[in-house]
Formats: sequence, structure tokens, C-alpha cells
Amino acid sequence: DWKETLYERKFSKNLKIRAMYLSKLFIPLLRETPSDAKIKSHQLMLKTGMIKQSSSGIYSWLPLGFKIMKKIEQIVREEQNKIGAQELLMPTIQSAEIWKESGRYDDYGEEMLRIKDRQGKEMLYGPTNEELITEIFRASVKSYKSLPQLLYHIQWKFRDELRPRFGVMRCKEFFMKDAYSFDLNDEEAKKSYNKMFFAYLNTFKRLGLTAIPMEADTGPIGGDLSHEFVILAETGESKIYSDKRIFDIDISKHNGEDDSINGLRKKYDEFYAVTDDKFKKEDFEKKVTKENQLVTKGIEVGHIFYFGDKYSKPLNCSVDLQDGKKVNVKMGSYGVGVSRLVGAIIEAKFNNSIMKWPESVSPFEIAIIPSLQKNDKSNYLKAEKIYNLLIKNNIDVLFDDTDEHLSAKFKKFDLIGIPYQIILGSKSTDDKFEFKEVNGKTETLPLEEIKNKLLNKKSLN
Repeated sequence: DWKETLYERKFSKNLKIRAMYLSKLFIPLLRETPSDAKIKSHQLMLKTGMIKQSSSGIYSWLPLGFKIMKKIEQIVREEQNKIGAQELLMPTIQSAEIWKESGRYDDYGEEMLRIKDRQGKEMLYGPTNEELITEIFRASVKSYKSLPQLLYHIQWKFRDELRPRFGVMRCKEFFMKDAYSFDLNDEEAKKSYNKMFFAYLNTFKRLGLTAIPMEADTGPIGGDLSHEFVILAETGESKIYSDKRIFDIDISKHNGEDDSINGLRKKYDEFYAVTDDKFKKEDFEKKVTKENQLVTKGIEVGHIFYFGDKYSKPLNCSVDLQDGKKVNVKMGSYGVGVSRLVGAIIEAKFNNSIMKWPESVSPFEIAIIPSLQKNDKSNYLKAEKIYNLLIKNNIDVLFDDTDEHLSAKFKKFDLIGIPYQIILGSKSTDDKFEFKEVNGKTETLPLEEIKNKLLNKKSLN
């Protein structure tokens, strides 16, 4: 028929275009919500075909979910690069030897997946990388002149959770950015810590999240200085206690200079904000007036640690000073759960059965939703014209070319969460179309104006 002829003409020329047609895109939507999905992010990710469970706590990332995760990864990468961190890539499988050197091989617990290769050598699937990055550094850097250094990678991790649950929020295999700082002394190390503190605030802001840094326990990583970055969510596993005024801090007034970041840190330090493992009732009531007290739940989306020579000392990671003496480097580590952020954004944004992805990470910038029942060739050709114009302007667009009723399409796109829609229905004319912002207003506009709106929004991101 006429639609198949158009498909064949398009797809034979450019396979990339094919992925922008909903009928050809691999999005295995589910009609029913799986009974084992208890929170909204897990439900939505399964229902919209973002992920598919492979085994307990382990998921395949399907095209829609993978595209969102890769956009989050890129924002994380850009903010790391802005503070001078350098990207490398460490393996998922590590030798047990360096963990035995640090003393953590036996201490880490059953979350660590221990394996042996065919020669009987003890190996492990890395749950974190403090030991491996320290071994890389000690073999490569000998002089104080090479400090400071900030190194990071974005890689899969594995922790054998006893009770994996909530989809990607608490699973066994996860995608993570972990960074590591190497400095000569405590003073310089705190500067690296503060740089990462600032980078994290900017990262989460670009993701459309308000993440509050809260004093937290250091756990098995160790050290005496640690902050969790927490977003408010009813389904969060962390109980948090905070001064409401901390949410009024404007990070846009600060830049990456040391003095500016120090000023920002001082502002956050003025307000009480802790996770439940650091909570003391007497401190909370003394430091925060009743009207400013906030007790709620949150989701951890990032965690930073400063631990001095906890790893450099047992692993003999030192540099030569100017006078010939050796000193163990001071270290910190900094994690962001890239795959977990996909679920966290859903928990923060999904409301009344409607999802709206932040524009910075949306799988597509806009959806074209035409009424195509009764073989409506004219609507299809109008939609295709719009599609081609947007593609030429590098706007990432999804064209719903299915013949479902418009009401069914709207319900489907309420879940998929693309922030903008062009609707070709009864209200559209030959030269004006409905332009809808999900959870916002709908206007009837000329195509050129719609294009310009999208380009302006794109430039802001």
C-alpha cells in the first residue's frame, strides 16, 4: 500500500531514519504492569520496554532505556571534564592480589563476586576501583610534580545484593562513574574534593534534579569525610533530616574557581542536612527551628569520599618530594550511579501516570503524532513533511506512524515521556499544527514557529 511504498523508499536510502519510525523501533511495550514491580520507576521501565530482566538483579538495557542512559552518561562525562578530570577505562574483572594488599579482600563481604580463572588465579568482578586505580597510579607516577591528578572512568560494576529489588535502583549489575583524586597533602586534597562537590551539583542540575549534599557515613570505602547527594522521593530508601532553607541555595552564582567553590561549600555547611546514619535528634532540634525542619525520604544519586592514605599506605603508593623524601599520596573517590539515575529521574518526575523526561536526557526531543485511521494519506504526508524538516535541523524526532486511535497514542506517549508533541488531529490545518508540551499548554502554531521553538530550547540545553 501507499505507506509501505514510502517506507521502502526511505529505508533503502538511510537505515538511520528507520529507527525514528515508531512502527520500526524496538520498544516492546507491555499492556499490564508486572506484579513484581513495586515502585513507579521499575513499573515504567518494564512497561515502556526500557529494560528486560535477565536474572535476579540483572537487566538488559533495550534501545529506549539505553539511549536515555547514554545521554546521562554524556552529561556526567562533560561535567567531569570541566573540572580537569581525565577519563580512562579499567576492566570489570580484577586480580584479587591488590585487594589482599589493601586488606579489603576478606573484609568486603559476600557482595563481592569472587571467581577463579582456568589457572586457578583468584579474580573478582569489581564492585569498586580504589585498589586498581591506586595500583595504576603507583606504577606510573613517582614525583610530586605530577600532582594533583583526577582520574575517572564510566564502567559496569557488580555487587551481589542479597535482596535485589526496585529494578535498577538496587540491582546487582550497574553502570557507574567513579573518579579518584591524588594529592600531595590534606589541604590540596580538600580542593579536589570541593571540585567534585561542585561538579556533582552541576551534573544533577543539568539532569533536572535538585540534589542536596548530605553528610553521610563512609561505610566500607572508609575515611572521615563523606557526602551523599540525595533527591527527595517517597520511594527513597534513605531517611533524611534537613533544614528546608538548603534548597534555596543558588549554585549558578558560583564558578569553578577554588574561592567560589569554598564559598558554596560554606553555604551548604550552614544548614543541617544528614542521612539517617548521621542523625542525632538533639543536634537537629538545636540547629533547625521547627518551621524549617524537613524529615522525609530520598534517593542517593551520588556519593563522594575523602580517605587520605587509607589505600595509598598499604599499597605503598608514594611520590618523591623536592628534598628526596617520600610521602604517601592523599586520595578521594567519587561515585555517580549512571544507570540508577534513570530510575531516580522517573521517581522524581513521574506523576499521575504521566512521565516527562528532562529535555537534556529525553530519548527524543519531540514526537509527531498524526491521526492515521481510515488510511489517512494526507495526514501521513503532512507528518512526513514535518519529520523531514525537523531531521534536517538535527532535531531528534519520533514519528508515530501506527494506525492506533489518537486517544491510545496519547496514553502511550504519556508513559514514554517525550517532552514535546506535534499532533495532527481535528484542530490542525494545512499550515498550523498542535504543539503540546507534556504536562503543559497546547498551542496551534505554524511549522516554522514550532521548529524555531525547538531549536531555541535545544540551544539552552
